[in-house]
Amino acid sequence: MTPHRSTESVSECPPAVTLQFHPDWPHAGRTVIESMAHDGAYRSQFATGISNGGLTAFAGGDRWQWESRLFDGRYDQSEPHERPVYGAWNRNADPYGGAIRFGSSYVVLKPAVLDRITFCFPDSVFEPTDFGDRDALPHLCALADASGFDDLDDCVEAHVHGPVRFDEDVDAVVLDPTFRETAIESAASSLGCNIRFHRGFRLMTSDFDPLYRGAESATLAQALGPVLTPAIIGDAARTGSHDLQTLKRVWHCLARFGRTTYEV
Repeated sequence: MTPHRSTESVSECPPAVTLQFHPDWPHAGRTVIESMAHDGAYRSQFATGISNGGLTAFAGGDRWQWESRLFDGRYDQSEPHERPVYGAWNRNADPYGGAIRFGSSYVVLKPAVLDRITFCFPDSVFEPTDFGDRDALPHLCALADASGFDDLDDCVEAHVHGPVRFDEDVDAVVLDPTFRETAIESAASSLGCNIRFHRGFRLMTSDFDPLYRGAESATLAQALGPVLTPAIIGDAARTGSHDLQTLKRVWHCLARFGRTTYEV
């Protein structure tokens, strides 16, 4: 089947599991989405060595320990490619995805994959005790709705057990519109699934609040130019000249305050 490239922006995304990522950030001498196309699969931090959250995916690290606790040691002796990948239940049908803290673009999984997904709230970094399969979603969503957490932190976390193949398990890849007619869209077109675009992230760097993610991130954002988009942050990440953790905090500011309806 030939993947369908939508020319329309996504105005809504029905509740589904989404896996967020930055398609144009560097990985293994390529961009992330080029590595995805090369592998044909969405892989965990244990396999890729990169993350848009904490970098603790190693034996004895924080992520290893909370996976051991959540999954009763199921993965303690597993190879990196056998471990679950992380996403979110997009309970509010957000056109930007269910966990924008972790990337400007996202994968939408097919409904059939729900049979091998577990969920928790809050994020596993907080050692949650509320955990279960799809039957737990009403309870977990109610907890998230009542949490009062920041917009970037109230996600119902999803853990996909087993491989995530683009040609078998993915309904669509949804990109920021700044990637239209670029090498990023070209790489996405080889994934074997539909390609769509959401409405876009865009923010004047003069509007950055240094109290949100710190003065260092605001200063770096302003050094990147007067207007920030995901592509500009990706360009900065690929230069190797900036601390990636600081760039992630710059992204958090854009994600939190830069959701738009603009067209490129």
